[in-house]
Amino acid sequence: MDSCNCIELQWPPDDLLMKYQYISDFFIALAYFSIPLELIYFVKKSAVFPYRWVLVQFGASIVLCGATHLINLWTSTMHSRTVAMVMTTAKVFTAVVSCITALLLVHIIPDLLSVKTRELFLKNKAAELDREMGLIRTQEETGRHVRMLTHEIRSTLDRHTILKTTLVELGRTLALEECALWMPTRTGLELQLSYTLRQQNPVGYTVPIHLPVINQVFSSSHAVKISPNCAVASIHPSGKYTPGEVVAVRVPLLHLSNFQINDWPELSTKRYALMVLMLPLDSARQWRVHELELVEVVADQVAVALSHAAILEESMRARDLLMEQNVALDLARREAETAIRARNDFLAVMNHEMRTPMHAIIALSSLLQETELTPEQRLMVETILKSSNLLSTLINDVLDLSRLEDGSLQLDLETFNLYAVFKEVLNLIKPIASVKKLHVSLNLAPDLPEYAVGDEKRLMQTILNVVGNAVKFSKDGSISITAFVAKAELLRDSQTSEFFPVPGDNHFYLRVQVKDSGIGVSPQDIPKLFTKFAQTQSTAIRNSSGSGLGLAICKRFVNLMEGHIWIESEGLGKGCTATFMVKLGIPERLNEPELAFMPKVPPNHGPTAFPGLKVLVTDENGVSRKVTKGLLVHLGCDVTMVSSSEECLRVVSNEHKVVFMDACAPGMDGYEIAVRMHEKFTKRHERPIIVALTGNTDKVTKENCMRVGMDGVILKPVSLDKMRSVLSDLLEHRVLFEAI
Repeated sequence: MDSCNCIELQWPPDDLLMKYQYISDFFIALAYFSIPLELIYFVKKSAVFPYRWVLVQFGASIVLCGATHLINLWTSTMHSRTVAMVMTTAKVFTAVVSCITALLLVHIIPDLLSVKTRELFLKNKAAELDREMGLIRTQEETGRHVRMLTHEIRSTLDRHTILKTTLVELGRTLALEECALWMPTRTGLELQLSYTLRQQNPVGYTVPIHLPVINQVFSSSHAVKISPNCAVASIHPSGKYTPGEVVAVRVPLLHLSNFQINDWPELSTKRYALMVLMLPLDSARQWRVHELELVEVVADQVAVALSHAAILEESMRARDLLMEQNVALDLARREAETAIRARNDFLAVMNHEMRTPMHAIIALSSLLQETELTPEQRLMVETILKSSNLLSTLINDVLDLSRLEDGSLQLDLETFNLYAVFKEVLNLIKPIASVKKLHVSLNLAPDLPEYAVGDEKRLMQTILNVVGNAVKFSKDGSISITAFVAKAELLRDSQTSEFFPVPGDNHFYLRVQVKDSGIGVSPQDIPKLFTKFAQTQSTAIRNSSGSGLGLAICKRFVNLMEGHIWIESEGLGKGCTATFMVKLGIPERLNEPELAFMPKVPPNHGPTAFPGLKVLVTDENGVSRKVTKGLLVHLGCDVTMVSSSEECLRVVSNEHKVVFMDACAPGMDGYEIAVRMHEKFTKRHERPIIVALTGNTDKVTKENCMRVGMDGVILKPVSLDKMRSVLSDLLEHRVLFEAI
């Protein structure tokens, strides 16, 4: 204990200084220990700090420094060796940790500096993004202006309003000093000042269209900056106005002729208007890119709006023209309908009035033919009969042609005996052909159906006209008639290129070929054969009678029956071949009892006289009444004549077997007479056979007669042979409706 070097606790003179050091070490240690606590709180709250382990190491260094100062509290007085060892160890650790921390900071500081660099980079990027956002906002504003201008421009289709609205909206949107539009003149050689922003009625300045500045603008699709002193920018009088920066842009002008169907407009003739825009002079403002783009887009929108306006103007002109044409067509249609009605009424009256005297001529001639006549007288009577029959045929042809042309003629489709039609035609033609010593042959194909569905009368009329022409224009030789079903390969040959048949299971095409050995027709005259009232050069020298209606009516009948007709000839003197095809139906089932009455022109059969047959004749026309009585008396009938419907109802009795009446009788008409007779004679076997003897050829007459219960319709004129056949059929079948 003697060798102890312990320092006794004594207060030297500077005790106060040591006391202050003691207090200072205490507070330094307290501060050191509080800093790690704050760092721990920072590390806990911070989720993105990248150097947490450095903070831990830095906190350990501070803790050690604080521990060193804390130990100094005990070393300021007498201390033991243990305290000295602790003090030494703490200082060694503090030195090591502090050096390591210093070395780490050497590596960390550049990273912190790079963070600063990235911060500056991000700031620059943010500034660039702000500029881009500003550009986007500018573009959006430009787009909004474009939409607004487009809406204003397209709100009307008036050319003047479109152009004036464009200038006003551009001036308001871009704050322009002036805006003008130069339009091309009619000649296309000059541009004329047509619209301005500030002037209500601009003076019509004109400039040549071939100026270099105008060519420069027209050759570019973009807005072009031009000199404020050029001709198109000098809008106001000189000395009063000096514009700022000026740009010009072309405006395409489209016309209706530039538009192609299903295609874009083709600007074959390029015509442009010139739009000039001026900024105020007293401002430092210049044209910006988005403003130029706005001007270009508006120019395109104006071009589209003007094209729509041009289309509208053209369509309105076309509409007005179409309305005028429709009014004219409607007037012409009404006049045509009035003319057709007048013609039909005239033909109906003339038909009835002409058939009445024709009835007298043919009936009396046929009666006269039955008497004893000298050869010269018989020849004269036969000539009268032939001329009368020719006139009757002409009347029928004119009526048929009239109804064919106005579309009122309709086919009367019924089941008929096709073989009987050809045999009847042969029976009618042979007497005429025998006079000219012509041999007529008929060849019916084995596959030709016996019965068919169609208009028997029109088919027979067509065959008679074609064969009659062959007989008429042949002096000698032969005539062959061939009929067969047209096969598929014959439906379309070189002569039927305009004919489009439709194959089917419920119909067939009848092909009839009439070949003669007559004088023929020149090829150039063949198309004229089917023209009404036309005669070829070869027919004009034949000294043959005819109206030129036969083949014209045949062609229309064939067309109505969905067929085709043509004539072939190798030239004059080499004969002709007339061929036609018609569409006929195939009957579903054959009713033999009904088909027995199909022939509408019955052959001469049955009794030749009807002695004691009581017949009542009602006709307002005295001549016609007497003529009909003469025919019936010649056939042995006991005839009673009346002139009115009331008298007919009073006289008729169950002793009368047949009643002939005019459908247009005075007083009540013939239809009402028929109804009254049905009421008077309730039993069928007591009621006489009621037959209408009429000159009306319209289909309505036949339908009305059938509707009121008449038993037959006979068309005037009536010859003796026809009356004999009519009475024979009526007495046998009690019904006979002649085809009309």
